[in-house]
Amino acid sequence: MDIVQHFIGGSRHDGGGTRRADIFDPTTGAVARQVILGTVADLDSAVKVAKAAFPGWAATTPLARARVMFRFRDLIEQHTNDLASIITSEHGKVLSDAAGEVTRGMEVVEYATGAPEMLKGDFTEQAGRNIDAYSMRQPLGVVAGITPFNFPVMVPLWMAPMALVAGNCFILKPSERDPSASMMLADLLKQAGLPDGVFQVVHGDKEVVDAILHHPDVQAVSFVGSTPIARYIQQTGIGQGKRVQALGGAKNHAVIMPDCDLDKTVDALMGAAYGSAGERCMAISVAVAVGSVADRLVETLAPRVRALRIGSGTDPESEMGPLVTGVHLEKVSGYVDIGIAEGAKLVVDGRGLKLQGYEGGFFIGGTLFDDVTADMRIYKEEIFGPVLAVVRAPDFDTALKLVNDHEFGNGTAIFTRDGDTARAFVHGVQAGMVGVNVPIPVPMAFHSFGGWKSSLFGDHHMHGPEGLRFFTKLKTVTSRWPTGIRAGAEFVMPTLG
Repeated sequence: MDIVQHFIGGSRHDGGGTRRADIFDPTTGAVARQVILGTVADLDSAVKVAKAAFPGWAATTPLARARVMFRFRDLIEQHTNDLASIITSEHGKVLSDAAGEVTRGMEVVEYATGAPEMLKGDFTEQAGRNIDAYSMRQPLGVVAGITPFNFPVMVPLWMAPMALVAGNCFILKPSERDPSASMMLADLLKQAGLPDGVFQVVHGDKEVVDAILHHPDVQAVSFVGSTPIARYIQQTGIGQGKRVQALGGAKNHAVIMPDCDLDKTVDALMGAAYGSAGERCMAISVAVAVGSVADRLVETLAPRVRALRIGSGTDPESEMGPLVTGVHLEKVSGYVDIGIAEGAKLVVDGRGLKLQGYEGGFFIGGTLFDDVTADMRIYKEEIFGPVLAVVRAPDFDTALKLVNDHEFGNGTAIFTRDGDTARAFVHGVQAGMVGVNVPIPVPMAFHSFGGWKSSLFGDHHMHGPEGLRFFTKLKTVTSRWPTGIRAGAEFVMPTLG
């Protein structure tokens, strides 16, 4: 059986661990390959290699680092289809969605090529009499990223390029459920001219995560995943003296106003709720129907959900593929059971879906609930599957309060033709990313990604300007040369005036 190895010091290694984890083909349910689960010693080996590589890479000019990113970007574009195929084979999302993931990741690589501009700092001549002041951003050292199963290419590319162009050495711990794409990224970075040891991949589970968090030479940790783990990453990492950005869970609301273009709104909801089988942290999982639009919304949605074309991710006719694992399928199906028990109205039931030829696959159909209330678990908790809950609100203020009272504040959207309503929503909603007639408001690479409340732990959002700030430390210099100190020693607090 094919074994996915670590990538340490510029080559592939088995490491010292004996444990393996199965990687499934979600379409068939069969074990496709296995991944080596690393040990504390494997992580320590990668850190030692990275620490040795750091001085040379940090001394490399920003322009030279940017040129590596230029070549890396071209290689990603050349291998988009290969990367998409790997994603689909291990995650299950349809090929077109996987290719879109690669493109969104590549956009961050493109942004990172601007490192010479982003790192040039500030300068003030004559900040005080005969005194100049200037600032610079310098790399942290060895940093790490821990990434989720739902975007095995995009999320690593949100982290690594920003860390690398800043002069850091980066260790990636990808999800053990779909780790193969990370190995291709490592190969492409090496082809692009990145020195050995500057980017490495160590596979594993909690043992490797804890090894990262407790290693004294890992200076910063970037994480995307569930809220309980994000909270653990932040508390443990900060307790170990590390810089941490940890993106957690979500329960993204779309507020549907009575004046919306209903057909376009339903089109948007279908893609946002059921694309990638709902396994997106920015998926819309709650539709807040305001006033008279509620009945029309459910009546329009229901037949569309029933008609979803579900199948293998490699089938160009498929709109939605399987879930990533059998365990996750059981979890999502269990939430549907909970919703029924709590009294929500099950309008479309996706459980028990079996496809001819793929009877062992991890498939579930699109599911739609109506009459969901704020005290239900299917409203409070992140399901991470193709389950859309419709909550009815009598007016805009009630709808806004629903969004703001929720534990999560990752992303949200409003669908309306009224500019005043949209502006009130944008300025009043408690969420980090907001869409106006845009269902999945993921910022472009030159802005930064991140939520509020229990969706983000740490001070910095991801990629864009915030990403570069996270992976660097600021140094400010106040400089006066000997001609400026002829008057002798001074014993008062300097005012520089």
